[in-house]
Amino acid sequence: MHAGLHGCTRVDPPSSQPSRSMAPPLQQFHPRRLLLRLRLPTSGRLFLRLHLRPLSCSSSPAAQTPPPQPMPLHGPSLRRGRRTAPDHLEEDPLLSFARTFDLAALRVPAAACAPLERRLRGHLLNWPRVRNIARLPNDDGHALLLSPSTPALPASPLTAVARRDKLARQFNARGFVQFPNLAKMSRPPPRTQRDKKEEGRDGEKETKREKNTVYVVKVPGEEDGDEWKGLVGEEGFGRGPWRGEPTRLLLLDESYANRRVDDLPQAVKVVLDDETKQGGYELVQCQLTLFYNYWPMNEVLEALLPEGIIIPAGFETVGHIAHLNLRDEHLPYKEIIAQVVLDKNKPKIRTVVNKTDAIQNDYRTMQLEILAGHDSLVTTVIESGLRFKVDLATVYWNSRLATERQRLVNSIFRSSDVVCDVFSGVGPIAISAAKKVKYVYANDLNPTAVEYLERNIILNKLERKIEVFNMDARRFVSAIYSSQHVHPVTQVVMNLPKDAAEFLDIFRGILRNRQAGQPCVMPKIHVYGFSKAEDPEYDFNERINLALCDSVGNMEMHRVRLVAPGKWMLCASFTLPESVAMAKPNYIMC
Repeated sequence: MHAGLHGCTRVDPPSSQPSRSMAPPLQQFHPRRLLLRLRLPTSGRLFLRLHLRPLSCSSSPAAQTPPPQPMPLHGPSLRRGRRTAPDHLEEDPLLSFARTFDLAALRVPAAACAPLERRLRGHLLNWPRVRNIARLPNDDGHALLLSPSTPALPASPLTAVARRDKLARQFNARGFVQFPNLAKMSRPPPRTQRDKKEEGRDGEKETKREKNTVYVVKVPGEEDGDEWKGLVGEEGFGRGPWRGEPTRLLLLDESYANRRVDDLPQAVKVVLDDETKQGGYELVQCQLTLFYNYWPMNEVLEALLPEGIIIPAGFETVGHIAHLNLRDEHLPYKEIIAQVVLDKNKPKIRTVVNKTDAIQNDYRTMQLEILAGHDSLVTTVIESGLRFKVDLATVYWNSRLATERQRLVNSIFRSSDVVCDVFSGVGPIAISAAKKVKYVYANDLNPTAVEYLERNIILNKLERKIEVFNMDARRFVSAIYSSQHVHPVTQVVMNLPKDAAEFLDIFRGILRNRQAGQPCVMPKIHVYGFSKAEDPEYDFNERINLALCDSVGNMEMHRVRLVAPGKWMLCASFTLPESVAMAKPNYIMC
């Protein structure tokens, strides 16, 4: 076997004559370093294309196949950083989610911070929800600034006694005239009415502020002591927090932690060389602590739930209520999951519920269990600029159908249409359509839903464009078409996916006994349904033809959403055939 230098090798048939030069056997090549591409045999020969890469000199299998190293984690994560000391966990269990990271920062004058941030954009921390510019308690508003009329302090250092004497001479009877910052600090802060009411609650305001903390930046060695510390003391004037001007911390990328200025990238040093000509720049080591409020819901649940359990990824929002559909494996931890959902979505979410059973009644109400938050299930939903009062305990509402409702109103309905909503519920389609169309007939079997429908009509000021009914679907459609004082219906919506197709038989012969002079308008019907078939459109089409006892042509099928694996919700739109409207009815009215 002769191996070429360019990766092409020819393998000859076996021969009885010994080869003059033996190539190393293929078994010595590492299987991951040797890639074979087979080509079709030609003239009894097999051509192999070899791509050779340099091999390790060691013949040990362990040395040739080093164990895979886990990829280093970057950015904030609960799996990184230092945990809070255990002795503080008893006071606040949420401190178990606190993580501290070591970072490097540039202490720069506040006025030069924004331009420098733009120049160092690629070398800054850039973590989500963490600002690259950090403010410490003693770096702003506490600097000893002289008024413009006061001469600057001498550059030569003075003793503590000389500084105290100079400070006393510049005071006068009107107060801290030459030192406006000191005058501001000497005056007590104004007390609001809320502060006066809460002054008897020791530490309540501070505790509330700490609970809402997302992250904190600290510089080791700079303690938050008395703001007067360093004003006049053994070390003299101007030590500690007293600086010449306000400063800020510009947080650098976490890879620059524990580095000196000489170890920073050349691009950073070039920028600093240009900026430090003015002075006042300092490289400091700081600590960034991220608290419970910083971490997203999925990371907190991943840390709380046992390993191997699927983390709940989302929920349906109905006003201020979060509606969960927990799996059986989640039920032992449902209170923990609900509390995390409540914490991470405040103040928008105030109640968390879980559906305990499937919808099995005629009113389509769900069996819900309140897991966290307020006990009331009455809420207000704002959809497309309209307001809907909803009680999830007694009526049905699905926020995931908002896009489908807008598709009907914006793309299909016209201003001259008259809409008949057979299963209206609290009126999401009927009220949305009434803002655009000429008139709406809305009906629902649930009396509580009809009550909320009437309230929502008044809430959105559409009393003159909607007529409400509380009847069975068949009786409602028959009553609409048998009345002599109605607008001719042009659009019919049947949004009851479980049973709507079975109600289509009401349209068979619906115009057979119409009054003389009554206009004959064939409505366009939009019926919804579920299908688990491999071809859901064909399956739903056959069910519609079976209910109408006729073949409907030019039927439009729209897939609304995937309700469950293999289960589609569809919308079929078709104009009612005249042969069906004039045919003999085949249903029995109860």
